Amino acid sequence: MKDFLLKHWLRFAGVATGLLGGWLYYYYVGCLSGTCPITSNPYKMMLYGAVMGYLLFDIFSKDATGKNNKEIVNNNDKEIE
Repeated sequence: MKDFLLKHWLRFAGVATGLLGGWLYYYYVGCLSGTCPITSNPYKMMLYGAVMGYLLFDIFSKDATGKNNKEIVNNNDKEIE
């Protein structure tokens, strides 16, 4: 469990940041009339923020399969590193 948390800590931080950002957006900017499908409900906005936070922070996390970054091009079998 400890290895899993250490490996994915950045993604968890992204979800937590997104949850907080979604709630803050709902609280300060959200739609009061109830006609906005996402921003009028705090739970939907927090879920949306968590997904966006995960996706944003996932860009910066290292992938275990990215150790060998050689791309093989079919033009005369040349390798580009």
